[in-house]
Amino acid sequence: MASLKEVKERIVSVSSTQQITKAMKMVAAAKLRRSQERITQLRPYSEKLGALLANVSSGNSEEGMNAYGEVREVKRVLFVPVTSDRGLCGAFNSNVFKAVRNALTTDEYANAEVEILPIGKKSFDFFKKKSDPVNDKHWGAFGDLSFEVVKAAAEEAMEGFESGKYDKVVLVYNEFKNVATQIVRTEQFLPIVENEVDAESTTNTDYIYEPSKDFIIDELIPKSLKIQFYKAVLESNASEHGARMTAMGKATDNAGDLLKDLRLTYNRTRQAAITKEILEIVGGAEALAADS
Repeated sequence: MASLKEVKERIVSVSSTQQITKAMKMVAAAKLRRSQERITQLRPYSEKLGALLANVSSGNSEEGMNAYGEVREVKRVLFVPVTSDRGLCGAFNSNVFKAVRNALTTDEYANAEVEILPIGKKSFDFFKKKSDPVNDKHWGAFGDLSFEVVKAAAEEAMEGFESGKYDKVVLVYNEFKNVATQIVRTEQFLPIVENEVDAESTTNTDYIYEPSKDFIIDELIPKSLKIQFYKAVLESNASEHGARMTAMGKATDNAGDLLKDLRLTYNRTRQAAITKEILEIVGGAEALAADS
């Protein structure tokens, strides 16, 4: 059995850890509120713009005007795994790594050349140890998260696809549902996926382009793609804080349970020591009485 000093030291250590995890939970909760507001405000705009993007793209694919909708044989593919800069957020990052590995084992990418464009320090640290080439220009996007910073990464992926450097671009990120739930998405970014939900209605729709069809193709589609890329990063950012809040909450609860057990052990050990001392005193008194 551990000594009283050892148990007391463990109680102090676990109490300190509990205070840290509780503070981290509160910080994550504060950051989550801000991140959740940003993604909640962007979602309706992004979804509507995405539907319009898919419709315009499918409506012009036959004319060859949309370079971002060209479907090619996948010989070179760019994966964009979006993770966090820090840990202590449960399986948040490892789920993204697992999703990328699972995707690379499919027949579609079996013979393809793969390049990684990581967003987030954890993603960069993980994939730079692998054999696939890693683009190290944009992994620090969360250091100063803004549309302008994320747009640079999106533009590099778009330019690579347009020039033929990549035949496909895939985003892998955590979609925010609520504090306790994040869903890993493996989403095709390029070529643009046609809107299957509205395919029937799109067939019979005549579009009026204002100011011109060229303007729509040259301006709207690239901007829409950058918004979709930015949305994925914001989803991951909100998911990170939700995952960290949940993980730190569980860690705080576990520390509380451990403290209860340690305090019980401490009281039992202390009681046993006191009982032993009493028995020794009684035994000594009886021995003295017998000698006298």
